[in-house]
Amino acid sequence: MMLRNKGFPYYGCMNVTLSLDDDLVKKVRKIAVDRDTTLTGMVREYLKQVAAEETTKRRQLAALEKSFREIQVRIGKTKWTREELHERR
Repeated sequence: MMLRNKGFPYYGCMNVTLSLDDDLVKKVRKIAVDRDTTLTGMVREYLKQVAAEETTKRRQLAALEKSFREIQVRIGKTKWTREELHERR
């Protein structure tokens, strides 16, 4: 099944080619083995985390903007001047 999102075809699973330094790949593969996963699995989980964080940030920003629109606080009439507020007693 092919879905379209902003003009890009999506097939459910996409192969991506990365260019990485050999030393980095060796180090990360050892870490992956220690974590009982693969380099691909680590990259996949990292990208899922980045996407989830972005989704969370967008939801939080939307909630904050909504609260700014909906919550209004009245503090009464201002009866002081800037000088009076900063006056030392």
